[in-house]
Amino acid sequence: MSEQKNGLTYAEAGVDIAAGNALVERIKPAAKATARPGVMSGLGGFGALFDLKGAGYDDPILVAATDGVGTKLRLAIDTGHVSTVGIDLVAMCVNDLICQGAEPLFFLDYFATGKLELEAATQVIEGIAKGCELSGCALIGGETAEMPGMYPAGDFDLAGFAVGAMERGAHLPAEVAAGDVLLGLTSDGVHSNGYSLVRRIVDAAGLGWDDPAPFADGPLGAALLTPTRLYVKPLKAAIDAGGVHALAHITGGGLTENVPRVLPEGLGVTIDLSSWTLPPVFAWLAEAGGLSQAEMLKTFNSGIGMVAVVAAERAAQIEALLAAEGESVIRLGHVTAGAGVTYAGTLA
Repeated sequence: MSEQKNGLTYAEAGVDIAAGNALVERIKPAAKATARPGVMSGLGGFGALFDLKGAGYDDPILVAATDGVGTKLRLAIDTGHVSTVGIDLVAMCVNDLICQGAEPLFFLDYFATGKLELEAATQVIEGIAKGCELSGCALIGGETAEMPGMYPAGDFDLAGFAVGAMERGAHLPAEVAAGDVLLGLTSDGVHSNGYSLVRRIVDAAGLGWDDPAPFADGPLGAALLTPTRLYVKPLKAAIDAGGVHALAHITGGGLTENVPRVLPEGLGVTIDLSSWTLPPVFAWLAEAGGLSQAEMLKTFNSGIGMVAVVAAERAAQIEALLAAEGESVIRLGHVTAGAGVTYAGTLA
C-alpha cells in the first residue's frame, strides 16, 4: 500500500496497542507468583500450556467453570475501588470447581473496556492473581479487549474461566444419604450475588457509597466490596480426609435453591435457621429493604457461603479439620427423605 500523509491509525480510532503491551508487562510478576506444578508457559503466547502429569494426575477428569462478578462490578467502578473484584471473579469460578471435587489448576480472565486505563486494569488483574494464589491455581492467560464505543468512559467488564481436575471416580456429589450432616461455612459478607437488589436498597435508603456503613465501620461502598471468600484449600483438605459427600456453593438462589442441586432424587434437607446469627450486613439489608425471610434465603447467602454434606460418623472430625484450616463452621441440619429445603426456626 502507498504511504498516506494524513492516514488514520488504530490509536486514533481509540485502540492503544502500546497500552495493552504495557499492561502485560506490569502484570507478569503477579501472574508468575501463581505458578504451580503443571504450568508450562508464561503470558504472551497465543495459548497457554498445562501438563496434567506434571500436576500429579494419573487418570484425570477435567472440570471447567466460568462466571463473572455481576452488578457488584458497578459498585466497584462507581467507587473507584477495583482492587478486590478480581478476587471475586476467581472465587465465583473456583468455589464451583471444588463443589465437583476438582482441584483448580489454572485460570484465564477476559477484561473488556472502551479505553484501557492502565492503573485500574493493573489493580483488577493483580486482584485476579491474588485470588488464584489463595486458591492454588495458576493465572496462565487472558485477554484484554479495548473496544471504543462499546463501553462508556471508565467502564469495563470481567469474565473468568477456570479449569480443574480430579482422578476418575472422585467426583462429587457421591453417596449422599438420609442422615448426612450439613456443615455450613460462614461467608465474608454478600459475596458476589444479589447486588442489583443491594443497590436498590441503598438507593431507597437515600445513602451514598461514601456515607458511613450502617452495619460496619468505614464507608458503605467499601464495606459492600468485601470480596468473596475462597473455600478451595480447606475443602480440598476435607475431601482428601474422606467423608465429604457433597458441597454446595451458596450463590444466587441462596440456600433454598443451591442445596437441592447436590441432592439425589427423593432426598431433601432440614436446616435450623436458629443455628447461626444473621451477620449485620444482612440484618440491615433485610430491615432497610423490608425483605421477607423467604426472599433473604433465596437471594443472598445470609451468612453461609458454602454447605458441606458429610457422613454423620465423620462430621465431628471434618468440622474440626475445617476449623483448623481457618473456617467458621456451623451445624445447619441434616439430609432427610423428601425433597427440597425445609426450614426450622427463624433468621435472627
